[in-house]
Amino acid sequence: MKPAKEIRVGNIIMVDAKPFIVLRSDVNGSSRTGFTYKWKMKNLLTNAPLENVFRGDDKFDVVVLDKKPVTYSYFADPLYVFMDEEYNQYEIEEENLGEAINYLKDGMECEAVFYDGKAISVELPITIARQIVYTEPAVKGNTSGNVMKEARLENAIESKQFTIQVPLFVNQDDTIEIDTRTAEYKKVVRN
Repeated sequence: MKPAKEIRVGNIIMVDAKPFIVLRSDVNGSSRTGFTYKWKMKNLLTNAPLENVFRGDDKFDVVVLDKKPVTYSYFADPLYVFMDEEYNQYEIEEENLGEAINYLKDGMECEAVFYDGKAISVELPITIARQIVYTEPAVKGNTSGNVMKEARLENAIESKQFTIQVPLFVNQDDTIEIDTRTAEYKKVVRN
């Protein structure tokens, strides 16, 4: 059990016997009156948001989640199926994948996050390479400053194709590197 004053953003804690990840923490008060901690949290099982205020001496169980390398296999509507190296399959609901769904590709390696023996989400590598399936050609003369255009990326499910902003010099069929934390273009990958 840890007191609220020792809980940091990113920690997973139990609130009312449910696992929550702390997304934001605001501290109010003084040493004379005591500190309060306003946390913005998300339920790991349902993705439901929660905001609550706790005193500095409130105690919480901190949960350490298990992680295992897996590979994306296929989409079995409405579940996404991942497989580990022993060929065990793990099914994860679409709403639990969050932004990861935009980058899924057949055979993609990632880490499954487990709570209580059940796969609840996946963590992607920080940078991934994806091919651009469609983008407008650059317009000659429109190069003053940092001009960007939309590009649609390849992924496993056609209906979930994702677009990001890329510089004008990037063309259709180019392979680019993307930061999965911010969904930002990093560079063109040259062979």
